[in-house]
Amino acid sequence: MGNREDLIDGAARSLYDKGYSRTTARDIASASGVSLAAIGYHFGTKEALLHAALYREMERWGDDLATAAAKKIEPGMSSTERFEAIWTGVIESFTAHRRLWMLQFELLGHLDSLPELRKNLVASTADAREGLVELFGDAGIEPGRAHTLGALYQALLLGVAEQWLVDPDHAMSAEELLTALRALSSHLA
Repeated sequence: MGNREDLIDGAARSLYDKGYSRTTARDIASASGVSLAAIGYHFGTKEALLHAALYREMERWGDDLATAAAKKIEPGMSSTERFEAIWTGVIESFTAHRRLWMLQFELLGHLDSLPELRKNLVASTADAREGLVELFGDAGIEPGRAHTLGALYQALLLGVAEQWLVDPDHAMSAEELLTALRALSSHLA
């Protein structure tokens, strides 16, 4: 690996160990085994490096989630069986990637002072929504509905993630989420 990759790895370790606001450039240099000056050379600022590490980790989570979901989906599953299987995988990912989710929620409190991060997160939100629509097998629907459905999946994802981070013993399971959505749909019909 080169210095750039070592820095991203060190930044990711530092983010997980200390969080966003407490990570220093020295922490990253130490964790990566690269000089402090290399941060400026490769990324310009510590924040740019932290953001690069965050984006890479989020992308890895997305890839892991897609792989885990694919393993749970079997041919011939009904749409409700598929929904429940995928949500089971999503919920399992909260445990496997707990520190990443904690970090993302920490960053929400910093968005007003980090306009570049906000800009990049806004841009990646559309991709995330499209990915969720595809993951849940709704890729063939019209674009306007896909955007709305992706936004709903994202809202559910963030809400269930928050529940699991705060109280995993009492957070919703995939089965409970499906039951609640059915009850809501019946109530709205």
